[in-house]
Amino acid sequence: MVRRPSTGFPWTAPTWPDTIRKAPEKPTLGTGYDTEWARRYPARLARLVVNEAITRPAMRVIADPQVEGLDRLAHLEGPVIFTANHSSHLDTPLLLSVIPERWRNRIVVAGAADYFFDSRLRATAFALALGAIPIERHRVSRDSATRAARLVEEGWSLLIFPEGGRSPDGWGQAHRPGAAWLAERTGRAVIPVHLEGTRKILARGATRLKPGTTHITFGRPLLPVGNPRELAVKVEATIAALGDERTTDWWTAKRRAASGTTPSLRGPDTSGWRRTWALGGTPDPSRRPRPWPPR
Repeated sequence: MVRRPSTGFPWTAPTWPDTIRKAPEKPTLGTGYDTEWARRYPARLARLVVNEAITRPAMRVIADPQVEGLDRLAHLEGPVIFTANHSSHLDTPLLLSVIPERWRNRIVVAGAADYFFDSRLRATAFALALGAIPIERHRVSRDSATRAARLVEEGWSLLIFPEGGRSPDGWGQAHRPGAAWLAERTGRAVIPVHLEGTRKILARGATRLKPGTTHITFGRPLLPVGNPRELAVKVEATIAALGDERTTDWWTAKRRAASGTTPSLRGPDTSGWRRTWALGGTPDPSRRPRPWPPR
Protein backbone atom coordinates (compact mmCIF):
# COMPACT_ATOMS: atom_id res chain seq x y z
CA MET A 1 0.00 0.00 0.00
CA VAL A 2 1.29 3.46 -0.96
CA ARG A 3 1.14 5.89 1.91
CA ARG A 4 0.38 9.54 1.25
CA PRO A 5 3.19 11.82 2.46
CA SER A 6 2.31 13.83 5.56
CA THR A 7 3.54 17.07 3.98
CA GLY A 8 3.19 18.63 0.57
CA PHE A 9 0.28 19.22 -1.80
CA PRO A 10 -2.68 19.11 -1.17
CA TRP A 11 -1.90 19.73 2.50
CA THR A 12 0.27 22.73 1.64
CA ALA A 13 0.20 25.26 -1.19
CA PRO A 14 1.50 23.93 -4.53
CA THR A 15 4.89 25.03 -5.77
CA TRP A 16 5.30 27.21 -8.87
CA PRO A 17 7.58 26.14 -11.74
CA ASP A 18 10.71 28.30 -11.99
CA THR A 19 10.42 28.46 -15.79
CA ILE A 20 6.96 30.08 -15.78
CA ARG A 21 6.44 33.72 -14.89
CA LYS A 22 3.92 34.09 -12.08
CA ALA A 23 1.27 36.80 -12.43
CA PRO A 24 1.31 39.32 -9.57
CA GLU A 25 -1.30 38.67 -6.91
CA LYS A 26 -4.15 41.13 -6.67
CA PRO A 27 -3.85 43.17 -3.45
CA THR A 28 -6.56 42.54 -0.88
CA LEU A 29 -5.81 45.51 1.37
CA GLY A 30 -5.53 49.24 0.73
CA THR A 31 -7.39 50.29 -2.40
CA GLY A 32 -7.74 46.60 -3.28
CA TYR A 33 -9.94 45.79 -0.30
CA ASP A 34 -13.40 44.67 -1.46
CA THR A 35 -16.16 46.45 0.48
CA GLU A 36 -19.12 45.18 -1.49
CA TRP A 37 -20.16 42.88 1.37
CA ALA A 38 -20.57 45.95 3.63
CA ARG A 39 -23.32 47.31 1.36
CA ARG A 40 -25.43 44.17 1.42
CA TYR A 41 -28.58 44.05 3.50
CA PRO A 42 -27.25 42.26 6.64
CA ALA A 43 -24.33 44.69 7.00
CA ARG A 44 -26.52 47.70 6.27
CA LEU A 45 -29.03 46.56 8.88
CA ALA A 46 -26.30 46.09 11.47
CA ARG A 47 -24.89 49.54 10.68
CA LEU A 48 -28.34 51.11 10.98
CA VAL A 49 -28.88 49.55 14.40
CA VAL A 50 -25.45 50.66 15.64
CA ASN A 51 -25.90 54.21 14.33
CA GLU A 52 -29.40 54.69 15.74
CA ALA A 53 -28.92 52.84 19.03
CA ILE A 54 -25.31 53.70 19.89
CA THR A 55 -23.64 56.35 17.69
CA ARG A 56 -26.36 59.00 17.67
CA PRO A 57 -27.05 58.86 21.43
CA ALA A 58 -23.30 58.84 22.14
CA MET A 59 -22.75 61.90 19.94
CA ARG A 60 -25.51 63.78 21.75
CA VAL A 61 -23.75 63.14 25.05
CA ILE A 62 -20.15 63.63 23.91
CA ALA A 63 -20.48 66.34 21.26
CA ASP A 64 -23.85 68.06 21.91
CA PRO A 65 -24.27 68.81 18.17
CA GLN A 66 -25.83 72.16 17.24
CA VAL A 67 -26.97 71.87 13.62
CA GLU A 68 -27.74 74.73 11.25
CA GLY A 69 -28.53 74.99 7.54
CA LEU A 70 -30.62 71.84 7.06
CA ASP A 71 -33.31 74.02 5.47
CA ARG A 72 -30.88 74.62 2.60
CA LEU A 73 -31.15 70.91 1.70
CA ALA A 74 -34.94 70.57 1.93
CA HIS A 75 -35.47 70.52 -1.85
CA LEU A 76 -32.74 67.98 -2.62
CA GLU A 77 -33.40 64.40 -3.64
CA GLY A 78 -31.16 61.55 -4.73
CA PRO A 79 -27.49 60.97 -3.91
CA VAL A 80 -25.21 63.88 -3.01
CA ILE A 81 -21.57 64.37 -2.04
CA PHE A 82 -20.98 65.78 1.46
CA THR A 83 -17.64 67.56 1.90
CA ALA A 84 -16.38 68.88 5.24
CA ASN A 85 -13.31 70.27 6.95
CA HIS A 86 -11.47 67.66 9.02
CA SER A 87 -9.70 67.96 12.35
CA SER A 88 -10.73 64.92 14.41
CA HIS A 89 -11.64 61.24 14.23
CA LEU A 90 -14.90 62.38 15.78
CA ASP A 91 -15.91 64.16 12.55
CA THR A 92 -17.18 61.05 10.74
CA PRO A 93 -19.47 59.57 13.43
CA LEU A 94 -20.71 63.07 14.27
CA LEU A 95 -21.69 63.78 10.68
CA LEU A 96 -23.28 60.36 10.26
CA SER A 97 -25.42 61.14 13.30
CA VAL A 98 -26.79 64.47 11.97
CA ILE A 99 -27.03 64.00 8.20
CA PRO A 100 -30.75 63.78 7.29
CA GLU A 101 -32.23 60.30 7.31
CA ARG A 102 -32.93 60.21 3.56
CA TRP A 103 -29.15 60.10 3.00
CA ARG A 104 -27.88 58.73 6.31
CA ASN A 105 -29.01 55.16 5.68
CA ARG A 106 -27.53 54.96 2.20
CA ILE A 107 -24.14 56.64 2.43
CA VAL A 108 -20.51 55.55 2.09
CA VAL A 109 -17.51 57.24 3.67
CA ALA A 110 -14.28 57.83 1.78
CA GLY A 111 -11.49 56.51 4.01
CA ALA A 112 -7.74 56.75 3.52
CA ALA A 113 -6.62 53.43 2.03
CA ASP A 114 -3.23 53.59 3.76
CA TYR A 115 -4.72 54.26 7.21
CA PHE A 116 -8.12 52.60 7.55
CA PHE A 117 -7.45 49.68 5.20
CA ASP A 118 -3.89 48.71 6.12
CA SER A 119 -4.94 45.52 7.95
CA ARG A 120 -7.83 43.13 7.48
CA LEU A 121 -9.18 43.67 11.00
CA ARG A 122 -9.19 47.45 10.70
CA ALA A 123 -10.58 47.38 7.15
CA THR A 124 -13.42 45.07 8.17
CA ALA A 125 -14.28 47.16 11.23
CA PHE A 126 -14.46 50.48 9.38
CA ALA A 127 -16.27 49.05 6.36
CA LEU A 128 -18.91 47.55 8.65
CA ALA A 129 -19.26 50.37 11.18
CA LEU A 130 -19.05 53.37 8.82
CA GLY A 131 -19.66 51.96 5.36
CA ALA A 132 -16.14 53.13 4.53
CA ILE A 133 -14.55 52.59 1.11
CA PRO A 134 -10.79 52.90 0.42
CA ILE A 135 -9.57 56.05 -1.33
CA GLU A 136 -5.97 56.74 -2.32
CA ARG A 137 -4.99 60.12 -0.86
CA HIS A 138 -1.29 60.42 -1.66
CA ARG A 139 -1.44 59.90 -5.41
CA VAL A 140 -3.98 59.76 -8.20
CA SER A 141 -5.73 56.39 -8.28
CA ARG A 142 -8.23 56.00 -11.07
CA ASP A 143 -9.43 52.67 -9.65
CA SER A 144 -10.52 54.07 -6.28
CA ALA A 145 -11.98 57.22 -7.84
CA THR A 146 -13.92 55.20 -10.41
CA ARG A 147 -15.24 52.91 -7.67
CA ALA A 148 -16.53 55.89 -5.69
CA ALA A 149 -18.11 57.43 -8.80
CA ARG A 150 -19.83 54.14 -9.62
CA LEU A 151 -21.37 53.98 -6.15
CA VAL A 152 -22.71 57.53 -6.46
CA GLU A 153 -24.16 56.65 -9.85
CA GLU A 154 -25.82 53.62 -8.24
CA GLY A 155 -27.60 55.84 -5.73
CA TRP A 156 -25.18 55.97 -2.79
CA SER A 157 -24.34 59.32 -1.25
CA LEU A 158 -20.72 59.99 -0.29
CA LEU A 159 -19.03 61.64 2.68
CA ILE A 160 -15.52 62.82 1.88
CA PHE A 161 -12.96 65.11 3.51
CA PRO A 162 -11.22 67.03 0.69
CA GLU A 163 -8.22 67.92 2.88
CA GLY A 164 -7.11 64.29 2.70
CA GLY A 165 -6.52 63.94 6.43
CA ARG A 166 -7.02 65.52 9.83
CA SER A 167 -5.57 68.95 10.51
CA PRO A 168 -2.21 68.69 12.30
CA ASP A 169 -2.63 72.00 14.16
CA GLY A 170 -6.32 72.92 14.06
CA TRP A 171 -6.14 75.03 10.92
CA GLY A 172 -7.49 73.81 7.60
CA GLN A 173 -5.42 72.36 4.77
CA ALA A 174 -5.58 72.84 1.00
CA HIS A 175 -8.39 70.92 -0.66
CA ARG A 176 -7.66 68.18 -3.13
CA PRO A 177 -9.86 67.96 -6.24
CA GLY A 178 -11.14 64.41 -5.68
CA ALA A 179 -14.60 65.40 -4.40
CA ALA A 180 -14.99 67.95 -7.19
CA TRP A 181 -13.93 65.38 -9.80
CA LEU A 182 -16.58 62.97 -8.50
CA ALA A 183 -19.23 65.69 -8.69
CA GLU A 184 -18.25 66.54 -12.27
CA ARG A 185 -18.14 62.86 -13.22
CA THR A 186 -21.54 61.98 -11.70
CA GLY A 187 -23.36 65.29 -12.09
CA ARG A 188 -24.37 65.24 -8.42
CA ALA A 189 -24.42 68.24 -6.09
CA VAL A 190 -21.73 68.89 -3.50
CA ILE A 191 -22.94 69.79 0.00
CA PRO A 192 -20.29 71.84 1.84
CA VAL A 193 -20.27 71.36 5.62
CA HIS A 194 -18.36 73.27 8.29
CA LEU A 195 -17.51 71.53 11.56
CA GLU A 196 -16.45 73.34 14.70
CA GLY A 197 -15.53 71.98 18.12
CA THR A 198 -14.54 68.39 17.37
CA ARG A 199 -10.82 69.02 17.83
CA LYS A 200 -11.39 70.25 21.39
CA ILE A 201 -13.16 66.99 22.16
CA LEU A 202 -10.70 64.66 20.43
CA ALA A 203 -7.62 66.27 18.90
CA ARG A 204 -5.22 64.48 16.63
CA GLY A 205 -3.00 62.29 18.80
CA ALA A 206 -5.25 62.60 21.87
CA THR A 207 -6.17 59.45 23.77
CA ARG A 208 -8.99 60.82 25.92
CA LEU A 209 -12.33 62.42 25.06
CA LYS A 210 -13.21 65.82 26.49
CA PRO A 211 -16.98 66.20 26.01
CA GLY A 212 -18.10 69.57 24.70
CA THR A 213 -20.36 71.31 22.20
CA THR A 214 -19.97 71.14 18.44
CA HIS A 215 -21.49 73.21 15.65
CA ILE A 216 -22.32 71.75 12.24
CA THR A 217 -23.34 74.13 9.46
CA PHE A 218 -24.65 72.81 6.15
CA GLY A 219 -24.21 75.06 3.13
CA ARG A 220 -26.22 75.45 -0.05
CA PRO A 221 -25.64 72.73 -2.68
CA LEU A 222 -22.93 73.45 -5.24
CA LEU A 223 -23.57 72.12 -8.73
CA PRO A 224 -20.83 70.96 -11.14
CA VAL A 225 -19.27 73.82 -13.10
CA GLY A 226 -17.44 71.84 -15.79
CA ASN A 227 -13.99 72.15 -14.22
CA PRO A 228 -13.02 70.01 -11.18
CA ARG A 229 -10.27 72.37 -10.00
CA GLU A 230 -12.54 75.38 -10.21
CA LEU A 231 -15.23 73.52 -8.26
CA ALA A 232 -12.67 72.42 -5.63
CA VAL A 233 -11.69 76.06 -5.06
CA LYS A 234 -15.37 76.97 -4.77
CA VAL A 235 -16.03 74.21 -2.25
CA GLU A 236 -13.11 75.30 -0.05
CA ALA A 237 -14.22 78.95 -0.22
CA THR A 238 -17.79 78.01 0.68
CA ILE A 239 -16.73 75.98 3.73
CA ALA A 240 -14.59 78.94 4.84
CA ALA A 241 -17.62 81.23 4.41
CA LEU A 242 -19.69 78.85 6.56
CA GLY A 243 -17.00 79.10 9.24
CA ASP A 244 -17.11 82.89 8.94
CA GLU A 245 -20.91 82.76 9.26
CA ARG A 246 -20.50 80.77 12.46
CA THR A 247 -18.13 83.31 14.07
CA THR A 248 -19.88 86.49 12.81
CA ASP A 249 -23.35 86.46 11.26
CA TRP A 250 -25.00 85.53 7.97
CA TRP A 251 -24.94 89.04 6.48
CA THR A 252 -21.31 89.77 7.36
CA ALA A 253 -20.21 86.37 6.00
CA LYS A 254 -22.15 87.00 2.76
CA ARG A 255 -20.60 90.44 2.25
CA ARG A 256 -17.08 89.18 2.84
CA ALA A 257 -17.65 86.18 0.54
CA ALA A 258 -18.91 88.49 -2.22
CA SER A 259 -15.87 90.76 -1.87
CA GLY A 260 -13.41 87.86 -1.61
CA THR A 261 -12.31 88.79 1.91
CA THR A 262 -13.50 85.68 3.76
CA PRO A 263 -10.82 84.62 6.28
CA SER A 264 -9.15 81.41 5.08
CA LEU A 265 -9.52 78.29 7.17
CA ARG A 266 -5.85 77.59 6.49
CA GLY A 267 -4.79 80.21 9.03
CA PRO A 268 -1.86 82.64 8.92
CA ASP A 269 1.23 81.77 6.90
CA THR A 270 3.67 81.97 9.79
CA SER A 271 5.49 79.86 12.38
CA GLY A 272 3.80 77.03 14.24
CA TRP A 273 3.50 78.72 17.62
CA ARG A 274 2.01 81.85 16.05
CA ARG A 275 -0.56 79.71 14.23
CA THR A 276 -1.49 78.05 17.51
CA TRP A 277 -1.73 81.42 19.26
CA ALA A 278 -3.93 82.79 16.47
CA LEU A 279 -6.23 79.78 16.86
CA GLY A 280 -6.69 80.65 20.52
CA GLY A 281 -4.74 77.72 21.89
CA THR A 282 -1.58 77.13 23.86
CA PRO A 283 1.51 75.97 21.99
CA ASP A 284 2.74 72.49 22.82
CA PRO A 285 5.96 72.98 24.85
CA SER A 286 7.39 69.77 23.38
CA ARG A 287 7.27 71.32 19.91
CA ARG A 288 9.01 74.58 20.73
CA PRO A 289 12.35 75.05 18.99
CA ARG A 290 15.38 74.12 21.02
CA PRO A 291 17.57 77.05 22.14
CA TRP A 292 20.69 77.74 20.12
CA PRO A 293 23.47 77.34 20.94
CA PRO A 294 22.70 74.25 23.06
CA ARG A 295 23.09 74.78 26.80
